Amino acid sequence: MTGKLTAQLNGLFYGWRMVAAGSVIRMLGGGFHLYGFTIFFLPITNELGLSRAATSLVFSLARAEGAIEGPLAGYMIDKYGPRPMMLAGILLSGIGYMLLATVHSYTAFLVVYLGVISLSFSAGFMHSPMVLANSWFIRRRAMAMTLISSAIGIGGTLITPILAFTVAQWGWRYGAFVAGVGLIVTGVPVALYVKRSPESMGLVPDGVSANTDQSRNAPEHRKAGSEHEHEHGHEHEHEHEHDSPREFTLKQAMRTAAFWKLVLATTTRVGVFNSITVHFVPIMVWRGASEAKATALLATMALMSLPSHLFIGWIADRVNKPKLMASCMLLGAVAVAILAYGQGEWALWTFTLLFTFVEALFPVSWATVGDYFGRQHFATIRGSMSFFYLWGPALGPVITGYVYDQNQSYAPLMNGYIAIALIAGLLYASLRAPKTPA
Repeated sequence: MTGKLTAQLNGLFYGWRMVAAGSVIRMLGGGFHLYGFTIFFLPITNELGLSRAATSLVFSLARAEGAIEGPLAGYMIDKYGPRPMMLAGILLSGIGYMLLATVHSYTAFLVVYLGVISLSFSAGFMHSPMVLANSWFIRRRAMAMTLISSAIGIGGTLITPILAFTVAQWGWRYGAFVAGVGLIVTGVPVALYVKRSPESMGLVPDGVSANTDQSRNAPEHRKAGSEHEHEHGHEHEHEHEHDSPREFTLKQAMRTAAFWKLVLATTTRVGVFNSITVHFVPIMVWRGASEAKATALLATMALMSLPSHLFIGWIADRVNKPKLMASCMLLGAVAVAILAYGQGEWALWTFTLLFTFVEALFPVSWATVGDYFGRQHFATIRGSMSFFYLWGPALGPVITGYVYDQNQSYAPLMNGYIAIALIAGLLYASLRAPKTPA
């Protein structure tokens, strides 16, 4: 009884507290790692005497590492819950950044970044928070995932400028050590607060007490599927389906066309996004910005990702998700075209603002996975998808760095980025929900 009263304290569903916890974890990952590590790109490249392809290779191998460990990480999250993986990610990343401050060779850089910093990053900072949202929500799944995902941008806005200032004032080694301490001190208490699922607290998804007559809430839970019901003319059948929610095993999911279309669409989308964000500061410098202006643009993109995430997440629960994702990729293609062919500072700022919509569809994509394949095996399915799609972002930054080294320009890549973004949009537009397994 005490647990149920606590869970419903002040009428606030405990799931929103889990969203807040997941958001803080994502904020730390975004600020210190996804956005923050680009601050270290040029200083490490210059001090260690590396080519940009060599530095990019470290990022790419980290993505490949995340792909390889994805299926196992997903299985572990489904079996033990997200909290252990969050703790592992926070501790390893924090210790890794402190060790990074001591490296003096490319080999040491590889060992620390791959063997410590990124070892559990994907599982702890990326997979686990999204599993929380999928476990605690059904009707508000897209919004819950959006709030967590948008925290990456908040982290980039709040943490990355501080990290950039620290590196500029005291050097990248001091900045790396501070990043490691900040991750551990802030992240560990938050991870310890995480609860695995609403069922573990006497609740069910979306905030209905487990001992409440759930039939009173059935119309609300069926509302999300009403559009699908009317489209297919099986309202009675769909009500029965929602009483027994669609649940796919990994094997069943992999037999559907939707699984593979989502994999291919995510591969192309994240490949373009990571290639550009890893090289964001160097690309802006190539286009004529100073390093300080490039950092300001990066912080702006992180800041604007919040409203773009919230806007896309708000409408995602109300419209056709595949068409929405296709529209976001079209905006992304337009953004890259403006970056490539626009002249003047306005082009840099316009690209920065529009490109945030590519990241904003990230939670919508995973909400679609939850809609299509259910809650019970979500982490395993998500982790297995990552085994395939992370090879795109793994290869993209290396190819980008290699092309720059050969041409001293990013120009030859731009048309390719535009085409790949459009391909991702077409794949999203063609998505259809799979038939529920018998």
